[in-house]
Amino acid sequence: MQLSAWTMSVPLSSWGQPTEPTDSTMKEKNLEGVVVKAARGTRSLTRVESVDIIGQNQLIRAACCNLGESFTANPSVDVSYSDAATGARQIKLLGLSGTYVQMLTENVPNLRGASLPYSLGYVPGPWMQSIQVSKGASSVKNGYESTTGQINIEFIKPQATDGIRANAYLDNELKQELNLDGSIHLNSRLSTGTLLHFENRQTDHDGNGDGFMDMPKIRQYNLMHRWAYVSPVWISQLMIRVLRDERTGGQSEKHSGSLTEPIYTTMVNTDRIEAQWKNGFTINADHNTSIALMLHGSWHDAENRFGNTLYDVTQKNGYAQLMFETDLTERHNLSVGASVNHDDYQEKGSPSLQLNLLNHETTAGIYAQYTYKLGDRLTVMPGIRWDHSSLYGGFFTPRLHVRYSPWEMLTLRASAGKGYRTPHPLAENTTLLASGRTVIVGTDLQQEEAWNMGLSAGLHLPIKGKTLELNAEYYYTDFVHQTVVNFDGNQGEHTLAFENLQGKSYSHTFQIDATYPFFDGFTATGAFRLNDVKCSYDGELRQKYLTSRYKGMLTLSYKTPLELWQLDMTGQLNGGGKLYDRTDYPAYFQLQAQVTREFRHFSIYLGGENLTNYKISEPIQHAHHPWSPSFDATQIWGPVTGAMAYIGIRIRFEKL
Repeated sequence: MQLSAWTMSVPLSSWGQPTEPTDSTMKEKNLEGVVVKAARGTRSLTRVESVDIIGQNQLIRAACCNLGESFTANPSVDVSYSDAATGARQIKLLGLSGTYVQMLTENVPNLRGASLPYSLGYVPGPWMQSIQVSKGASSVKNGYESTTGQINIEFIKPQATDGIRANAYLDNELKQELNLDGSIHLNSRLSTGTLLHFENRQTDHDGNGDGFMDMPKIRQYNLMHRWAYVSPVWISQLMIRVLRDERTGGQSEKHSGSLTEPIYTTMVNTDRIEAQWKNGFTINADHNTSIALMLHGSWHDAENRFGNTLYDVTQKNGYAQLMFETDLTERHNLSVGASVNHDDYQEKGSPSLQLNLLNHETTAGIYAQYTYKLGDRLTVMPGIRWDHSSLYGGFFTPRLHVRYSPWEMLTLRASAGKGYRTPHPLAENTTLLASGRTVIVGTDLQQEEAWNMGLSAGLHLPIKGKTLELNAEYYYTDFVHQTVVNFDGNQGEHTLAFENLQGKSYSHTFQIDATYPFFDGFTATGAFRLNDVKCSYDGELRQKYLTSRYKGMLTLSYKTPLELWQLDMTGQLNGGGKLYDRTDYPAYFQLQAQVTREFRHFSIYLGGENLTNYKISEPIQHAHHPWSPSFDATQIWGPVTGAMAYIGIRIRFEKL
């Protein structure tokens, strides 16, 4: 029997996972008939969708303390701080906010709603086996919420590992992290694993002397326990996870003696519990006929305080999906299924806040997806789903993907589809409360609705015995309905209004990238992206705030012939954009590097981030008067801290 590590992680095609390994460079070890493949990131060649796959070997090319720091070398995904008070990071894909990216954990919708503002910090880097970034309209299997794409996180599987691993990290700001995970095979079919994460930073850091901490004090406890049962006809995976996250920021205590006003502090305390159970049954292996049941439930409670503004939110979520898939013939595949999702929000806050009235929603839906595959040359995948929301009634989600490869070296893709989502303004945007603005929430917010269309071309050219990978892509997103965040608009100066779109809102994104291995062990990737993102505010079409017009990236990676040393460097040029008052902010360049030394059972890594030491001189407006309406810590367009150095060690004792 030959089972690769990726096959064990995704035993059934009906679970909607990639059907190829997560790396282009493979190292094989034959272990009692099992082939374990270690891999690095690549772009999927055979999937009909446009998917970037970030494998473990790419994840360790940077410190990768959490999900938010995992896209450093990925040109498609932008990650930045959303404010200068809480340390929350936000993601952007195709030039649009992460609210339009559907987050999945092992192909189950997750990290949405109230968990969205800080979700990138909830997934420790050492826990991840791989990340799949799907751009544009995605499969209808996972629901209707994907507009600009999906990000699926695959955690380390107990059935794919057997042993103990650890990772310790320390940086010059005295942030400490410790990760431990262990797994054991109880027998040939049953395995279990536990993953632990602890991070802590309690330093009072104020690099620019404005009286505010540049980074909040953070303490997080994170635990996951999972079981896996793998047999020829039944595969079951059970996961339970518990999280406690504490963030404290605001004015620095060491300056409190010179203040004439009460000290301004921020506090975010989060407790989260979630459980996930996936079952897959093979009915007919010859026709890849299978049925799968996926269940997920979560309880998320967050207490937020920004000065005198209090906002507490509790979200309870339950999700179930039943899937059936079969190969009708060698060329024809059919997948059908049904799902139900229930959200319950409980919000409490200061009298000045207008709390969301859409607190309960149950959405049930059915879908069908057909795939026609003509060898490796042509794949056509239309899909449609119908859902019924207890708030908005019934709606259809059509999507279409086409992949055509006229020659072995050329791959063309096209996609089109719709996405919908229910807005929860305060729960999803709590970081915007770090300002003196008056918050106004519209009482008649519509369900968000948008079309996304994309074209891409991938060319693999043989040059001097090696392959040059060229990719070009264009995506267009057009909103039919959208919840717009309007600053200082018709509602008055120093206001923040959540309101329905009146006019147009769209995004044009064009990207080109190239990868080439110049010689053994050395690979370079260059990329450039243009963004044209505009939205109507008060009837006027303007450039989207805090959205860079372009991005350039160059990554260099070198591993010595004996693979004992690895050197990685990434440079990013981030284009300028507009602030809330429509003034321009400039372009800036960032550099990060890391060197890793491998030993038999451990590795040591040393690196630095923002080595150009570029940072915003005044990330917080009116920092000396935080109780005034002009105070604003949310207009973050670049780094808020200077150069940072770190050191870490990875230890592994795996049973082979």
